[in-house]
Parts: sequence; structure tokens; C-alpha cells
Amino acid sequence: MKNKVRLFGTELKSLKNETKKTVPRVPRVSRVSQSQKNAKKGNWKMKNIIDILIDKIKETNNPTVMGLDPRFEMLPKCVTDKYPKTLEGVADAIIEYNKALIDETFDIIPAVKPQIAFYEMFGLPGMKAFEETCKYAKEKGMLVIVDAKRGDIGSTAAGYSNAFLGKTKIGDVEESIFDVDFLTVNPYMGSDCVKPFIEDCKKYNKGLFILVKTSNPSSGELQDIKLENGDEVYTTVAKLVEKWGEDLRGEYGYSSIAAVVGATYPEQLQSIRKTAPHTYFLIPGYGAQGGKASDIALGFDGNGLGGIVNASRSLMCAYKSDLWKDKFAEVDYAKATRAEAIRMRDELNSAF
Repeated sequence: MKNKVRLFGTELKSLKNETKKTVPRVPRVSRVSQSQKNAKKGNWKMKNIIDILIDKIKETNNPTVMGLDPRFEMLPKCVTDKYPKTLEGVADAIIEYNKALIDETFDIIPAVKPQIAFYEMFGLPGMKAFEETCKYAKEKGMLVIVDAKRGDIGSTAAGYSNAFLGKTKIGDVEESIFDVDFLTVNPYMGSDCVKPFIEDCKKYNKGLFILVKTSNPSSGELQDIKLENGDEVYTTVAKLVEKWGEDLRGEYGYSSIAAVVGATYPEQLQSIRKTAPHTYFLIPGYGAQGGKASDIALGFDGNGLGGIVNASRSLMCAYKSDLWKDKFAEVDYAKATRAEAIRMRDELNSAF
């Protein structure tokens, strides 16, 4: 069918061509994606944010999000040795590291996902690194999904939402704070803790990824409990997310009120896809946590849409991995990340 989305065709760049040192690199300044042009022109404001994400996935032929979870011990010495061992020094090292990874991947990866805990732990300097990372990624045309798992009642939830998605009112003035594209939210206090976030999504064209079935080993202690009606807790939450997103569906049929569903539980992933056909998935658990591409495919639809797959350690620390450590020197850590991103893209494409 002419209208069928073709994300994962055969015309893929080979890893060999991408990483071969004898081939001149394209100057980084020339790597300007269509999404980067759209971001500068403000064209993105015309579309539902979930459609913007899907367009970016199609443009890069890559349903991947790069997690930016910088632990100090993960950073290469060629970066950390430049800075003093202070909170400010660590923050500056994180900024350099994150920017280098973004520079090497913005044309092949559609989005980044900073986990805010790894910035908060370094205090105000760490939050400066978080803010600068988010701004830089958006300048490069990438979408920003902040993993903060916020959730609380009433005015507290509204405050969280104002900080990341909406605006903070100061008298007659409204100011955007972090102004990211998506935020992860914990719904386990009920609908009144999610409502303020949804209201800001409607008002400011933002999106949520709501925890449904997470990838961690003990998630089943709560999420797999069966209720009186026979549904598991995660199934009940998936139905709620599908309902909450009814008014925010885009042209692809998916809503900007989306879900977090882990790759480490493929049967549940497949079940939730059937339960919530209009809900897009953020899929953690690939790579270091053991999730496989063949398992992840169960969360996608027949057109190759339906989810974006997170990889953090496997991308950020690619230069240390058995696959790449003999091919890239430590100073080429960002090039190793690019090579692993291409390998991951091709593996996912082959599974789909």
C-alpha cells in the first residue's frame, strides 16, 4: 500500500561505511537534519508532539532514544582530568561529555532522555548541566524526554508540571523553566496526580510517558497483582492511560499521553499493546538490562510504529564495551557511541 509507513526498509547505511576511518567524515556543521531546521523555524508548533516524535523517528529510520545518565565513574579520564574534583568541575565534565555524544548522534538518533537523578545528585551545578544538556539537544533538533517520574496531588503535581512542561507564573509574567518535550510520570496516586500534567500537555503541546509496566526485576510485586475483575494492576493502568490520552491523539493515531513499558517482560509488552492500541511506548530495558530486539518488536504495530527504545549505558559507555574498546581509543568515546547507535538501529530494524 502506498500509504503504509516504511520505517525499516532495506536502504540502511552499513556499519562498516559509518565507522570506516578511511572514509572522510562529513563536517559536523553540515549535519543539519530536517527536524533541526523545523525547530529553528518553529514549524514543530503546528503538530501534535507525538507526531513530531514519530516524524523524527521516520526521518532517522531509528526508534531509539539515548539515555543520558552520567555517573562520574562512567566518564572517560580524558574528560574528567580537565576539571577539578568539585561539584562545579563534575558538572562541567558532564556538559562536555553530553555535548560530544549529542554532536555525534543528533543526525541518527531522534531523542535524548536525561535521567534527572544523575544531575540532582551534584546539586545546583548538576542542575545547570541538566538544563544546558536539554537546551543543547533541542538546538540540534533532538526531542528531549526527561526521566523524572514525577507524581503528586494537586498543587504539587502542578508545580512539577510547570517546571518541565508548562510555565511558572510570577505576578503577571509567565516563564518557561526547563521547557522539555516529554516527562515521565508516576500515576500510582491516581488520576488527580496526573491531571495537572495532562492539562499542560494540552495547553503547551507536550507529552507524558506514564509508568505502566517497568523493566526492573521487582516491578511485579505491585504491577502484576491481580484485581477482583481479573486484570493485573498494569493492565488497569494501561486502560487508564489509553483513556487519558483520547483527546490528544495525532495524525498517526497515537496520543501524546504515552506509557513506559519495559522490554524485559515481552509477554506483558505484547498484552499492553493490545490493551492500549493508541498509546505510544517508551521501552526501557534494552541492552544492559537484557531486553532483546525480538522482544521489543512485540510492542510495535504493523507499520513499525508504536514505541521508542531507550538505551543508556550501552550507548554512553560504548567505548568501554567488549565490542568497541579495541576499535576506539578513549578520546574517541563519542565515535564509539555513534558506532553502537548504528549497530543498535540496524539490530532493531532487522527485528521489525
